[in-house]
Amino acid sequence: MNKLLTVSLAALLSGCTVGPDYKKPDIITPSEWRNKVSNTANTTNTEWWKQLNDPVLNRLIEQAIQGNYDLKIAIANVEQYMGLYGTTRSNLFPQLSGSFQYNRTESSNNYANLSGAMNWQIDIWGALRRANEAAFAELLAQESTKQAVMLTLVSQVARTYITLRELDKQLEITKETVAALKEGLHINTLRFKEGFSSDLEVQQTDSEYQRRSAQIPQYEQQIALTENALNILLGKNPTTIERGLPIDKLKLPAVPAGLPSDLLVRRPDIAQAEQQLIAANAQIGVARAQYFPNISLTGNVGQVSTQIASLFAPGANFWTVGSAVLTPIFTAGKIAGEVQAAEAVQKAALANYKKTIITGFGEFENALISLIKNQEQEDKQNNRVAANRQYYQLSKVRYEEGYSAYINQLDAIRQLFDAQVELTSVRAATFKSAIDLYLAMGGGWIVAEEKSANLPKPKPAAYFP
Repeated sequence: MNKLLTVSLAALLSGCTVGPDYKKPDIITPSEWRNKVSNTANTTNTEWWKQLNDPVLNRLIEQAIQGNYDLKIAIANVEQYMGLYGTTRSNLFPQLSGSFQYNRTESSNNYANLSGAMNWQIDIWGALRRANEAAFAELLAQESTKQAVMLTLVSQVARTYITLRELDKQLEITKETVAALKEGLHINTLRFKEGFSSDLEVQQTDSEYQRRSAQIPQYEQQIALTENALNILLGKNPTTIERGLPIDKLKLPAVPAGLPSDLLVRRPDIAQAEQQLIAANAQIGVARAQYFPNISLTGNVGQVSTQIASLFAPGANFWTVGSAVLTPIFTAGKIAGEVQAAEAVQKAALANYKKTIITGFGEFENALISLIKNQEQEDKQNNRVAANRQYYQLSKVRYEEGYSAYINQLDAIRQLFDAQVELTSVRAATFKSAIDLYLAMGGGWIVAEEKSANLPKPKPAAYFP
């Protein structure tokens, strides 16, 4: 037995690991961003949403991290893959089992048997080590998936909150405009009765009043739907969402500093894609190992006796040890097919890894150019609102002093309303572009947030070598 065990251990220690070792692919990374901004800040690894200076938004994000069900599912999936990794890793070690048997018959051939059995697959060719490598990579990929869920969740909460404050502001503008039109309709109706105004002016004012009034329930509907969407992110039933600062009082986050190469270590989806590539690469070795013999050590040890009381008496001991070799002879191309399939999966995983990287570059560039152009548009919209407000004030004075018809003031109201609503939309788009920048960059804040939020941590099995 000792000789056989020694030979098997020697074979294990000197054995090779079939299949290709993982080598990180060469990635062509741009040296700098295509679109540049001068003012950047090292805020990628910080809780960037706190730059908006809205305590309500901060609380909503905290609630989402604690209550979001997609994040809970992701955490549970990590625990599942941790269990699968433990199962795969256990195959590297001897498997021990025990049994007790007692038979009583009408004859005198009663006996009791207490025994233990051992089975150990000798991993000469590295199939089990490759399977363990793949399982561990899949566990890390699932951990990266969880981090990607958190990254996306925080961004979705912030974006949805911005949308909510955008709709709140547009509803406010609409109600103010409707109030002004209602007053104008009342005045024109009185002037018409006194003969100082025409029926045309009354109908024009009433038409615009009805048009803007109809927009109020539309905004109210959109607000309710947005609140419901935000509650789902928080893991809550539909209810009213607390409000903080209005959209025109929120502070725009700084542009995060960083190079394109930073995305390779900061984005969890890129880390996930690489771990999937590592797992696929290891599975090639698992498939190729089937070409070689499978060697196992087996053994039994225990005691047998015709009486239970005599089980532990001298002379009742027994043991056996042996080995088994299972080698493929003819498989009709089965192994070759599995190797080909594993190699194809690895090629697809490599392509997906490279695609994920260039997608990350593209998403950051898109968000950056959107931020730059939205800020330019917002500046021009601010000028437009100022000009239309002046136009409204002048038309109102001229109408009240009798120098112009009400149609001029009505036109000024229309243009001021449109300018204010569009300014609010552009301002919201600017904030969302900034949020998308942080989403595209990833960030080290994810791990720190997991710790500060005291999220449930997946626990390994009781015995986890």
